[in-house]
Amino acid sequence: MSWLIITISFYFILAIVFLVDKYLLTSSIPNPKVYTFYVGALGILVLVFAPFVGFYIPTIPQIILAFSAGAIYIYALFWFYKSLQLFEASRVVPAIGGLTPLFTFALIYLFSRGREILSFLEIIAFIFLILGSVLINLKKEKLINIKSLKFSVLTAFLLSLSFVLIKYVYLVQPFWNGFIWRSVGGFLMAICFFVFFPEIKKEIFIKRREKFPKKTAIIFLTNQTAGAGAALLQNWAIFLVPLAYMPFINALQGVQYVFLLIFAIILSFKLPKILKEEISREIIFQKVAAILLIGAGLILIALK
Repeated sequence: MSWLIITISFYFILAIVFLVDKYLLTSSIPNPKVYTFYVGALGILVLVFAPFVGFYIPTIPQIILAFSAGAIYIYALFWFYKSLQLFEASRVVPAIGGLTPLFTFALIYLFSRGREILSFLEIIAFIFLILGSVLINLKKEKLINIKSLKFSVLTAFLLSLSFVLIKYVYLVQPFWNGFIWRSVGGFLMAICFFVFFPEIKKEIFIKRREKFPKKTAIIFLTNQTAGAGAALLQNWAIFLVPLAYMPFINALQGVQYVFLLIFAIILSFKLPKILKEEISREIIFQKVAAILLIGAGLILIALK
């Protein structure tokens, strides 16, 4: 069960990375397209490991599969960053996390032609996860924020598709080889952003040349280093976990909710303009209740 420990570790790191993303997207790098370009472009740095990990050129179908996984992942990040920019972090992240396991299971069921299925107990666990995600999204003025829900559904589907595709890559290729080809695919998607969105060129070659705050650069690069470490751990967990258990990696994001809620509460007092979280006894009770539902789902999975 080493994949379980690895999964919990990268969710802790991601909770911090997401909050720093929120800070940058609401201050220094407000354009999600530009932010996505930077993230995807920096992924090419993984090539420095190629000479030391037995890197090789696989078959054409495997290259296409790895490229697709990386490209779709970067595109999913764009929608995630867009969501993070527009909505509360503790609203968007749990919603995406609750939907991603369902999409992952459905895609694996489809790709495996029904050979990989969940038991009744595991289905109950996933229902708890979804109920928890819905509850944590509820607000007094609106039962459902339709716009944030649409963003969450699209992001969750793209993330799920990326995870399932890279898992099928890892079923054939060694970890480092598949991870490097996936990263190249993400880099190519970043190049597509650069080519098709003029504002990225303007941001990089005009605005940033005029003034790029040193503080922003340090925060961004430090956060991306942490994010790269989390992505590495995430992919290592995907590599290790059995195919049928892939949805569990997504479902375990409930651990991240605990970290995210704690960080969000603290930073909402310190940096209210960045997170814009509403803090009250009622809201805290609601979100804690939602996390308990998610936790119940995770317990049922663990019992299985």
